[in-house]
Amino acid sequence: MSRFEGTSDYIATDDLKIAVNAAVALERPLLIKGEPGTGKTVLAYELARALSAPLITWHIKSTTKAHSGLYEYDAVSRLRDSQLGDERVHDVRNYLKKGKLWEAFTAPVRPVLLIDEIDKADIEFPNDLLQELDRMEFYVQEIDETIRAEVRPVVVITSNNEKELPDAFLRRCFFHYIRFPDAQTMQDIVEVHFPGIKPRLVAEALKTFYEIRDTPGLKKKPSTSELLDWLKLLLVDDVSPETLREKTPGKLIPPLHGALLKNEQDIHLFERLAFLNRREGGRPGS
Repeated sequence: MSRFEGTSDYIATDDLKIAVNAAVALERPLLIKGEPGTGKTVLAYELARALSAPLITWHIKSTTKAHSGLYEYDAVSRLRDSQLGDERVHDVRNYLKKGKLWEAFTAPVRPVLLIDEIDKADIEFPNDLLQELDRMEFYVQEIDETIRAEVRPVVVITSNNEKELPDAFLRRCFFHYIRFPDAQTMQDIVEVHFPGIKPRLVAEALKTFYEIRDTPGLKKKPSTSELLDWLKLLLVDDVSPETLREKTPGKLIPPLHGALLKNEQDIHLFERLAFLNRREGGRPGS
């Protein structure tokens, strides 16, 4: 299998490339952590693209149970069909719904399996998948068969760090933390999404963006995707770099800030800062 070097649409740092290729070589699940918006989920899509592999995605919710990733047996439908005399009832396979792990284990070519936001599920969820991810097999009681992966899928697991994962699970993974991009990396990411964008506008936008992220007391820091949305709006409205650079006491909140600030607490924070700046600016001798 070829090495992952990033793609034309995904800027991968050297340490991320090393982590991905190490996990593939070790045939271990790659556990990716990082704050929202750092490209954890997109990594799986781009990895599948780079390896020309099919992508199987399992998006985890708070109600997701580990067994649903293996299969689900619809006993209610089978009982109903038996009462109606349906011929399907004689083959239990008609009532087995394959889960994402079953799909990945039996894929005709080596797939990339994304288990997205594993920390949303209850604390026992990772432990319930230990054996299946380690041995790459599971037993289906209803048909007395073991489903076994002939070729181990590339497994990418993402976590937003909402809760701690069990040590036994962590031992079976190759871990990598995606740090938030620095200004230069972010500029490269912007260039990928907006080729030829005005450099002065990008410079001012990035300066404002990182100033907002560094503001003490901010509840939700804007992410990469929100920066890209904001830049798109700035281009649509033809906002000038001078407008972004303007930092009068009453204009601390940037134009079209709804793309960056996503809750009233953070907006009120900047309103309070603007009020304090206006008050300071109005003092004699200031």
